[in-house]
Amino acid sequence: MAAANCSLRVNRLLLDPKFESYKLSLDPLPCYGVELDNAVAEVKLRDDQYTLDHMRAYGMYNYLHSNPWSSDSVFYVDQLGRVMNINVTLDTALGKPVEVFRLPNDVSSFDGRLCSSMHFTSPDWVSLSDGTGTLYLIHLSKNDQSAAVKWELKFNEELGDPFIILHSILYARDEGQLIDVLLLSIEKDELDVQGSGFHVSLEWISVLCNPNHDKCEISKRRKLHGKSVPHYAAIEPDGNGLTIISYKPFRFIVDEDNQPEEERMEEEEKKEPLYTWQQTAEDVTLAFPLPDGITKEHIKIHFSPDHFSISLRDQEPFLKGQLYSVIDHESSTWILKDERSIEVTLAKRDVGSMWAEVVVGDKQGEFVADPAQCAAIAEQLMHLTSEDLNPNPDTEKPPCNAQELEECDMSLEDSTTLCRFDGITMKATHVVNLGGNQFLFSLVATPEVMPCFSLRHDVDALLWQPVSSKGDHLWEHAATFNALGYVQASKQDKKFFTCAPNFSYAALCECVRRIFIYRQPTPVSTVLYNRKEGRHVGQVAKQQVASLESREPILGFQASNERLFVLTIKKLFVIRVNTEG
Repeated sequence: MAAANCSLRVNRLLLDPKFESYKLSLDPLPCYGVELDNAVAEVKLRDDQYTLDHMRAYGMYNYLHSNPWSSDSVFYVDQLGRVMNINVTLDTALGKPVEVFRLPNDVSSFDGRLCSSMHFTSPDWVSLSDGTGTLYLIHLSKNDQSAAVKWELKFNEELGDPFIILHSILYARDEGQLIDVLLLSIEKDELDVQGSGFHVSLEWISVLCNPNHDKCEISKRRKLHGKSVPHYAAIEPDGNGLTIISYKPFRFIVDEDNQPEEERMEEEEKKEPLYTWQQTAEDVTLAFPLPDGITKEHIKIHFSPDHFSISLRDQEPFLKGQLYSVIDHESSTWILKDERSIEVTLAKRDVGSMWAEVVVGDKQGEFVADPAQCAAIAEQLMHLTSEDLNPNPDTEKPPCNAQELEECDMSLEDSTTLCRFDGITMKATHVVNLGGNQFLFSLVATPEVMPCFSLRHDVDALLWQPVSSKGDHLWEHAATFNALGYVQASKQDKKFFTCAPNFSYAALCECVRRIFIYRQPTPVSTVLYNRKEGRHVGQVAKQQVASLESREPILGFQASNERLFVLTIKKLFVIRVNTEG
């Protein structure tokens, strides 16, 4: 993957090396509940969805969706196929959920369906999936006579296998408006006999809508394949690129047979080699297979101290170029063996030197190791290896063991990477090896740009905002939650993790009942004194815990600047977090 290796630039001004800890606050958190008219359309994993990727993509799916252009407005899909909305203006007067759209088809009996998913593409468009493989694009318009928003279906098309929607954007082109949607599905992979037997598919679809919004059609489809569900995947606002954070790399599918370009190149490289070669300390031996009907008179071979060429029947040489090292051209020879192959022997002038290749830059040959040489090398290295496990790792000089591995010892293939793909060339342009920077969560802070993502840096949780830039500075350090990277690691039952769009607090919830809130440091109204360090404390970061009056599993979790929304199968809880504003 030819791409620029980049790094994330931390803004030191956003770090607090003197941060002490979160102080548990017993201040009450007002919590209100709304009973749902109909249960949430939860889809549980089937027996054939047994991998970790299935669990991460479908089993941990967030069934609650927020409209980033409308504060404190959340949505979910119920078992009747209705998109339901709750818009909170006054906590003490929560209304019943309101139906805003109904899926055209009854999908409850569809075999193999996934959960319904949605994404707010723009203030006027919503992308929606029914979980059966059909994509819906809905235009939102306000009625002049009332404040109600009308959801009008403008596009629906069956795309194939069931999928969930990860991200969508709207942008203008000369030919009209384009809506780009990013879809995820986990597909059976018959060629993966040693792995899980599945691969992850990301499909990037562009839908062209005319200015009147009365006709929409697919203009482009692109696919990527990977071996792990991405932690983060989002399209750039102008549709020129795609950013993915994943444990395993993704590759675009570009040819007609839906085969990755890199795999196709690998297969081409696996074709029969033009020649095979071996070497000793004194010489290099090449063997060229010959087509039928070739005699000694048809062969022309030219030796010089640093060049070599070979051709047949007055044709252009099929191998020529500069040799890896100088040879004794007068002592170099060739013979025809059984009229089926040519054996060329190049006498090394620098006896004892080992060649890495024959002709500089040529990849048509295959090196064949001499078994006797391999055995001799193995015997020389025997004292450096052992087939036995380390019986005593606490000795003064123990052999290397897995506990001593550091970040630099790990393969890039097995570490999380942040990768930016170009939407035109379909190739990776920037790659950041995240190493030990654990991915924590993502959120939409500013709806006009890409979602933020949070990574653990040492003990802190840092928020990164993708920005539009032509250089390597594509991700900007936007905020820091002190020590939250360390704190969240102790929450073994955590399910969802997020923060307020204005970064005033972060919150995570467990699978059932409990929600933890971590506020940014704020000035204290009373004077506090740190006896240990002998100084006054001007700011305190508070931690709060809320417990829901429900034992049902939490299915959805969203945060606004003032409220937390928690969804269970038959109830929506609203927790008032900030009372200012």
